[in-house]
Amino acid sequence: MDNSDDSAGHEAGQAGPALPVLDVPRRPLVALAIGLLSCFCLLLAGLEAWSAWHAYQKELEDSRVATANMARALASHAETSIKLGDAVLAEMVERIEHDGLDDEATTRLTNRLRNITRDVGELHGLFVYGPDGKWLTSSLPRPMQGNNFDREYFQYHLLHTGRGTHVSVPVRSRSTGAWILPLSRRIEAPDGSFAGVALATLNLAWFGRFYDSFDVGKNGTIVLAHDNGTLIYRRPFHDEQVGMDIRNGTIWQRAGRSSQPGSVMLTPRIDNVERLYSYRHLQGFPLFVASGEAKDDILAGWRRNTLQTAVLGLAALLVLAWGGGILVGQIRVRERLERDLRRAGAVLQRHNASLQNLAERDGLTGLANRRLFEDRLVREYERARRSGAPFALVMADIDHFKQYNDRFGHLAGDECLRKVAGAVADGARRPADLAARYGGEEFAVILADTDLAGANAVADRIRAVVASLDLRHPDNPAGRVSLSMGVYVGHPALAERNDPLAWVDVADRLLYQAKGAGRNRVVAREGHEAAA
Repeated sequence: MDNSDDSAGHEAGQAGPALPVLDVPRRPLVALAIGLLSCFCLLLAGLEAWSAWHAYQKELEDSRVATANMARALASHAETSIKLGDAVLAEMVERIEHDGLDDEATTRLTNRLRNITRDVGELHGLFVYGPDGKWLTSSLPRPMQGNNFDREYFQYHLLHTGRGTHVSVPVRSRSTGAWILPLSRRIEAPDGSFAGVALATLNLAWFGRFYDSFDVGKNGTIVLAHDNGTLIYRRPFHDEQVGMDIRNGTIWQRAGRSSQPGSVMLTPRIDNVERLYSYRHLQGFPLFVASGEAKDDILAGWRRNTLQTAVLGLAALLVLAWGGGILVGQIRVRERLERDLRRAGAVLQRHNASLQNLAERDGLTGLANRRLFEDRLVREYERARRSGAPFALVMADIDHFKQYNDRFGHLAGDECLRKVAGAVADGARRPADLAARYGGEEFAVILADTDLAGANAVADRIRAVVASLDLRHPDNPAGRVSLSMGVYVGHPALAERNDPLAWVDVADRLLYQAKGAGRNRVVAREGHEAAA
């Protein structure tokens, strides 16, 4: 039986008395028309204002994304160029320190430097200076005279023993007069004393040609600067601005506060043009890039479209009717509901991700917990059983950790666990690998498709990283925090029993063999039957 008619009738019966139509006072038709028209005008004006503001925000957001992508490309280009120079310098230093600089070695090195400079467009030149600052050889086609003892990079390596590449401030080349960015490395004699400087210079014109290939608008800019506040290159290029101190500039003050990339609307003192800037620091080098698009250029199209829309909206007031206003109102309601639904869905997704993380991660170390470890162990074991690939399991335990806790307290013990967990996580670098906290001070690492040599290498690397932490542990014979590790490698496809959890027992027994053999060591074994 269908009782929908009865329900409809019941509702209609209730609705009838609630709307005493005959009792509603009648209003003048003109006043009603004026009221409806006034309401519609306000509604349309509000819609136009909201649309204009939304378009305004979208223009800025689109420009922010574009400038951020541009900054990422600029940083990648600069990093690639500097890494290339760094690799060339490393080769130069290795050749000089290994072969020396006798006549034959110098001739070979000079030819090599010239070939590299000819093939690599970024490089302006390659040079080698002795401990007194004089040229020893270079990639230039003619011998050079003079002394570079006064250069900033030379003084830096004279006073610092670091062997890494030093990025200096831009200077004018004494050989060509062009603006260059020096990259340099220290050369050492066999006894470790200062023996000179290897120099690679990047041509700023190379950066300029690359930067000119980007469309940043009529009043846009691109900046490459040193972290110490020295301007290296700025588009539009002005020769006198190279090497300028920009520490009082707005973009340096903003980018210098954080090593993270960001975007901000600024008005620099150098030209007083308000721009939307996106900036990014280079990874591994003391430089940052910034791309800025003028706010007037960003909003030029928005202003034109807003004016056109306003004119059309005014004309629409003369032709649209009451039904159009209702339709616009319904559309706005639907958009608002869709936004709320998306927001609610995003909140739900975040909650789900948070719950998933809590269920699978150890709260102290951030590694996988035992539950996730055992699930992954079963999956990887079955995958290896099907593919016939080797499968490795590493069990690690901190030596004399109870004594460490007793001496330094649980807070220090927790910090020790977190640092050791970082070292263990370093061993599980591939997507199929997994590092987990198995319990207490014991850790486990699953290494799929790994033979005994590879598993031993991973275990030794983890143990070495823990040793490099240099955590004092007076109650440990080693005097520092150390790990004992058991490694078991086998082929699940050859095992007679299908019991992946039994591999934990085998690796654990190997771990205790390492402890019994004096701790701070790795005991590894390869087999086919986990229970063996």
